[in-house]
Amino acid sequence: MEIADYIVASDGELAARVLEGDDHAFEYLFNRYREAIYRLFVQRLGRTDDADDLLQETFIKVYINLHRYNTAYTFGQWVYTIARNTFVDYIRRRQDGLPIDEHFAAPASSAPTPEERFINLQQRTQIEHYLERLTPRYRQLIRMRFFEEYSYEEIAAKLSLPLGTVKTQIHRAREQMCRMIAEGEQH
Repeated sequence: MEIADYIVASDGELAARVLEGDDHAFEYLFNRYREAIYRLFVQRLGRTDDADDLLQETFIKVYINLHRYNTAYTFGQWVYTIARNTFVDYIRRRQDGLPIDEHFAAPASSAPTPEERFINLQQRTQIEHYLERLTPRYRQLIRMRFFEEYSYEEIAAKLSLPLGTVKTQIHRAREQMCRMIAEGEQH
């Protein structure tokens, strides 16, 4: 696909290409929504220090769950929903026990269909491809944080590392993984 084709392709077309293994298409989707989602996080947080982390976490979730995208909604609505839910999770981790504005309430998830499980397996294979290219430490941190869903504090305790070190290394691992996905790293 030529660069001009990516630029004029609809979100749905790009999403379909990503599901077919075209990582360049994901880069174009990311670039279309990056700034709006980043601004959303900065607006909600009132600062920029965690907005980058939330943006990366959102787009990792978008990539992993792309097979669940329902074309009945615009792609932007779907990405926004993931960003909103990522923000809700962030607030819950930070202020455990405090009520959260119902405007940000996450919808209940449903069990995946057999087709979704198959596509999820394909996506997981692609993610595993990128994970294998990370250093063993980064790979372990990504698995613990995103697949086993440990909190930063739990990871720090399990690995006997300072909390700041865990946060920094997860941030770097996410950056590296996002860069590989965006660049279509295939080596």
